[in-house]
Amino acid sequence: HLQVVSSVLLVGLKNHHHNPHHRRPMLQANQTSCALFMGTWVHDDTYPIYQSSSCAIIDPQFNCQLYGRPDTDYLKYRWEPANCELPRFNGLEFLLKMRGKTVMFVGDSLGRNQWQSLVCLISAAVPRSQTQMIRGDPLSTVKFMVLLRKVLILFCYGKMQEYGVAVSFYRAPYLVDIDVVQGKRLLRLDDISGNANAWKGVDVLSFNTGHWWTHKGALQGLETFKPTNYTLFKVIVKVELCRTGWDYVDSGGTMYQDMDRLAAIERGLSTWARWVDSNIDPSRTRVFFQSISPTHYNPSGGVTTAKSCYGETVPMSGTTYPGAYTDQGKVVDTVIRGMNNPAYLLDITMLSAMRKDAHPSIYSGDLSPEQKANPDHSADCSHWCLPGLPDTWNQLFYTALFY
Repeated sequence: HLQVVSSVLLVGLKNHHHNPHHRRPMLQANQTSCALFMGTWVHDDTYPIYQSSSCAIIDPQFNCQLYGRPDTDYLKYRWEPANCELPRFNGLEFLLKMRGKTVMFVGDSLGRNQWQSLVCLISAAVPRSQTQMIRGDPLSTVKFMVLLRKVLILFCYGKMQEYGVAVSFYRAPYLVDIDVVQGKRLLRLDDISGNANAWKGVDVLSFNTGHWWTHKGALQGLETFKPTNYTLFKVIVKVELCRTGWDYVDSGGTMYQDMDRLAAIERGLSTWARWVDSNIDPSRTRVFFQSISPTHYNPSGGVTTAKSCYGETVPMSGTTYPGAYTDQGKVVDTVIRGMNNPAYLLDITMLSAMRKDAHPSIYSGDLSPEQKANPDHSADCSHWCLPGLPDTWNQLFYTALFY
């Protein structure tokens, strides 16, 4: 089964060759470079790398198999770049190469999606590793400590292998700050210092933003994760509903009830870019920016009357996608191009756009029978199932880091 995709955002976005940290990976002796984000989806029965039942960190909203998704073929697609072979993710190699370092995802719930995926991928490789979990808001961290002596693979002349690798998620849907003034939440397009204090000293930073800039009305003010309890590394963790929206926008010292959303995201991203250029030493810290994750609330692009991703079981065919966020993609491109030390753009937009089958749909937690019966209104076609597509994002992230 082959599904073909070509990324219209690839040229000029994927890598910035004047910075040695943004080189194209050399993956084969007979290839001069690898176009990571152009290629095909290939059916592969050796996937997924882990099962949701073995990774307790997965939020109910992403845990499609637990909540009744009947099909499994969406788990068995591998991304194959056009002119090279993508290295399979190796969790043990990740820990060894990142020993003593920190990785932090910063952004919205799509960043959370990717963070949980990376934790699951690593955990599958070292199931007996001692692991520490610190859950907070806005910062949550999983730290891989040591490989227990019971495991047969021993390093350093028989000593326990110490990793000390921290993988964190920092919730900042707009990247820039939100302050509360007289009971009102102000989105500060020109201020990022509050959030950014937590990013200093991190070895690998991966940022994302996008979806929250388009939300209006009731969706503007509230995250969609439901309160729930679950067991993580033998600790009961409570996930609360997160308020992340705003009442007013502060731009240049002027308050607005609303403004052009593209202008707002461009100003906010420019503030982020200036912070990176002024505060990040590229010889010490790798900076990634994940491109806009697509939605599929009309996955057939007008060919049918479908209004959600419900019932989609195979990737989209063809080489174009009539989806949203293309204007946001252009803003991201413009801002990154203007940086003194451009972030590495993890250009997942088009390869993800083909995966209309990979969303939670109505299997995104404990929905009521009424909600399940009305997928046009209740299906989640924004986030992604775990295991699933974010594992490919992390395979590309892994490749860009080490190859």
